[in-house]
Amino acid sequence: MKAIDNKELEIALETLEQERGIKKEYLIQQIETALITAYKNNYKDSENVKVVMDKVTGETHVYSVKEVVETVENPVLQISKDEAIKINKQLNIGDTVDIELNPRNFGRIAAQTAKQVIIQKLREAERDIIYGEFNERKGEIVSGIVQKADTGVIILDLGKLEGIMPAKEQIPIEKYKVNDKVKAYVIDVVRGSKGAPQVIVSRTAGDFVKKLFEFEIPEIYEGLIEVKNVARDPGNRCKVAVHAQNENIDPVGSCVGQKGVRIQNIINELSGEKIDVIEWNEDPAIFISSALLPAKVMAVDVNEEEKSARVIVPDDQLSLAIGKAGQNARLAARLTGWKIDIKSETQFRELLTKMQEENEIEENSEENNEE
Repeated sequence: MKAIDNKELEIALETLEQERGIKKEYLIQQIETALITAYKNNYKDSENVKVVMDKVTGETHVYSVKEVVETVENPVLQISKDEAIKINKQLNIGDTVDIELNPRNFGRIAAQTAKQVIIQKLREAERDIIYGEFNERKGEIVSGIVQKADTGVIILDLGKLEGIMPAKEQIPIEKYKVNDKVKAYVIDVVRGSKGAPQVIVSRTAGDFVKKLFEFEIPEIYEGLIEVKNVARDPGNRCKVAVHAQNENIDPVGSCVGQKGVRIQNIINELSGEKIDVIEWNEDPAIFISSALLPAKVMAVDVNEEEKSARVIVPDDQLSLAIGKAGQNARLAARLTGWKIDIKSETQFRELLTKMQEENEIEENSEENNEE
């Protein structure tokens, strides 16, 4: 049968193999499979068809595959042994024989089909490359231009792909407009409904803050300072615990920078979100005390088994320690991983007095029972 344009086909197959890593044999197999479908769609034939493409010439051959039987019941799928041995004397009952067909105009259909398959595989290969490229960038910050901002989801132009920022990944106080340049953190790369990769990005993730610290603070990038944990109320307040193995390095001072210039760059990126930089400490009492900054703490009593702590603060520091709507205490608990119960000095003294009174009542009761 008439060959598909051999030169064009050869160039296309070699391009896919060399530049996209798709083997020529695999492509020919895919084309052959597509040609079977094309044949059946165009000729409305119920035959068991096989299509073979010559790897060198590009010629396509269509065969009707029939089973050799003693008595033919279905001439479309079967052939008698007497007829079969006219084609090949070695054939026996149960064997199959390929009978070449010469459907009209199939050369043109074959050429169109091969072109469609190659275009499809090129697109798939391109998608796979882009998927792999962005999949390796999970956990990194990307910059994009806002394309759509009229729905709950923000669409960013990332160059080769679109970035999708769901409503829950957006800082609540921010308003996004078309053509705004936005930085975001890649939290995932998924396959869309048609196989196209989609990049899911966030501006609310704690790891977004970690990466911003890494960009702005050389000591973190170089590994001299470690960001231990981040607790955020996106758009309002953020607490960041940092630690330096070298005692000569001030982790908090390094992050804040001279006159606060380093931390201010991060605050600006987060639309004014307040950031408390706290020195991490392996002693939970010290760490919890620091985590409640800017409040001053008098004492911390920890319960290792329950991983809970009672914190005593001066009376005038109670509201500061708890924070508006409990924000400061909540972020401190998330940052440290401990349950924190905050009491003012007066509340604590009242609690002690009450406990003493209850103990005295209990002791008196035991004495009366003994009498």
